[in-house]
Amino acid sequence: MKAWAIDQGVAGVDKDDFSSDASIITLMGDPYGDLTAALEMEMTHPGPASVGIHGRCKRFALYVENGVVEIVRIAEAEDDPAGDDRPDVTLADAMIRDIRALQKKKNAEL
Repeated sequence: MKAWAIDQGVAGVDKDDFSSDASIITLMGDPYGDLTAALEMEMTHPGPASVGIHGRCKRFALYVENGVVEIVRIAEAEDDPAGDDRPDVTLADAMIRDIRALQKKKNAEL
């Protein structure tokens, strides 16, 4: 995950000095698919399995507040089960927009 963090330019992470306290972002792997299964995010489309990829995780984003999942966004379509061509709903801009809308709604309810 360190190599992925470096590749993605995660602030505070470089090839010579890496610590878990270096960034507010922590990348974690799911090598056995336990989290993927628990979240019911395993891709069930036959395409990946047909080329030997089993247990692939869907492209998704969660917003969790105080242990409660508030927003779930999944990038998938019938012709793009991995969401590779249209990841927009899971990217930071979309999530920030949705989080702000959620906060606005919560504030209005007060």
